[in-house]
Amino acid sequence: MSYPVEFLTLFPGMVSGYLGASILGKAQEKGLISVTLTDVRDFAEGKHRVTDDAPYGGGAGMVMKPEPLVAAIEAARARLPGAKVLLMSPRGPTFTQVTARELARHEAGLILVCGRYEGVDERVMPFLDGELSLGDFVLTGGEVAAMAVVDAVARLVPGVLGNEASSVAESFEEGLLEHPHYTRPPVFRGAEVPAVLQSGDHARIARWRRWKAIKLTQERRPDLFARLEFSKADQKLLAREEEAL
Repeated sequence: MSYPVEFLTLFPGMVSGYLGASILGKAQEKGLISVTLTDVRDFAEGKHRVTDDAPYGGGAGMVMKPEPLVAAIEAARARLPGAKVLLMSPRGPTFTQVTARELARHEAGLILVCGRYEGVDERVMPFLDGELSLGDFVLTGGEVAAMAVVDAVARLVPGVLGNEASSVAESFEEGLLEHPHYTRPPVFRGAEVPAVLQSGDHARIARWRRWKAIKLTQERRPDLFARLEFSKADQKLLAREEEAL
């Protein structure tokens, strides 16, 4: 069964190239995900297909008009009944790996609304299921954020990744950053691959990777580390030095 995604955007060309490449492109070829790009301008009336206007009350910038955007949302809902309709917006809850997993389990799919200008008319909100943000910063439009969401969600759709274990072992899946990775050559400009990874001792390698993931999280994301609850085995592991693993 294909996982459906629809983008509502003023700039479908910004999205098509990225979604057609690499893992996302192959997933579409295999029928694992389906992507529809809808130009909101197609739902605007008049010769010039205007989708924005000046804000009531004055102020800088323009605001996306409600008529074409709501018409585009209603058309998308008709195509994908049951899909979640989310507006990419800095005032929405922050998108996380937990959110990605929840959305991936929603088999009816996603309709992502990409805002532009100063934002969208507030009267569009009742036609949405929610808003979603990538973080505390402002982008020119919602397209980049929506592509990030689809990338993260699509990786969790069964069959999209060649190795299903890949999505389980990645950063943030357990609240930890991922352990370091190495590949050939064994020595690069004097820097060697850790001996443990070349030992062939899989139990020792697993301990080292777990230890590194915990240590990296402690050093680089103390905010994440502070929220973690470690097992007794992890507590013992954390107290050891790398050479003793």
